Amino acid sequence: MPFLFFSNKNSQNSFPVTTIMLSTRRLLPSITNFTHRSLSTTSILKSTDISVKEERPHVYNVKLNRPAKLNTFTMDMWREFKKAIDGLAEDPKCRSIIISGEGKAFCAGIDLAAGLSNIIQVIQDDSIEIGRKGRAVRRFIGEIQDCFTALEKCPKPIIAAVHSHCLGAGIDLITACDIRIASQDANFSIREVDIGLAADIGTLNRIQKVVGNDSWTREIALTARDFGADEAHRYGLISRICDDRQSLLENSIELAARIAEKSPIAVQGTKETLNYARDHSTEDSLNFIKTWNMSQLLSTDLMNSALAAMNKQKATYEDV
Repeated sequence: MPFLFFSNKNSQNSFPVTTIMLSTRRLLPSITNFTHRSLSTTSILKSTDISVKEERPHVYNVKLNRPAKLNTFTMDMWREFKKAIDGLAEDPKCRSIIISGEGKAFCAGIDLAAGLSNIIQVIQDDSIEIGRKGRAVRRFIGEIQDCFTALEKCPKPIIAAVHSHCLGAGIDLITACDIRIASQDANFSIREVDIGLAADIGTLNRIQKVVGNDSWTREIALTARDFGADEAHRYGLISRICDDRQSLLENSIELAARIAEKSPIAVQGTKETLNYARDHSTEDSLNFIKTWNMSQLLSTDLMNSALAAMNKQKATYEDV
């Protein structure tokens, strides 16, 4: 059986429940050993689980590509996802990124079957001293966390385009993105408490900074209940709702293209500063942007923008 399903009594559907696959490095290969891959504006990175396609000039769509499994994550998929994001982060031709899902769901969490046997082996292996077993589990969770932290560290703005199910690891993913939009049929859930653990890949660490309503975030995290696009929009988890999946893709591409037309110096500096300001005091953040712009204001992008505005023309910018 490929998934562990829990039924919601308030819904006609059953949803795959997410959990963290725990393992030691002996049982599963490390996901941190990879090489950065730069993508040209005409290249398309394809793997079994992740595809990367240029939708417009400077706009790339990173698609979760396990539709038969509702885009649930496996270890191979973690590796490919981080490799794709890190590659685009270093590619000067990439200026904005979309994260989308192929098939009936955006992401229904983590595929339990891919790692369940390893979890049982680790837990039941009495030959592993408990302190060292705990250290191995901690390292493994950290490696998984890094896959979504890569979204925050990427200097290019990232748009999550959510349709249908966005459960567990799906929310871990989108809360690490810069902008979140969804189709009307999107449904969300932080499922982990239903299966006996606290979510540890990023949702609990980011969602309160994304939403800003402590009571609501605690309610959805502690109850594991489903909520739809309207509620997600009302509380600020997403910034807009599209009629259907096709409209969602079109809106995502248009938004990403609009960002990609701007100065990459300005856009990437804005993301860096917003992230820094979120995690630091106002005074520290003001000092940060002074230091940042003491070099970045020397870029030709500022002069190009001013001249274009004066001449009522559209400015163009070099890649960064």
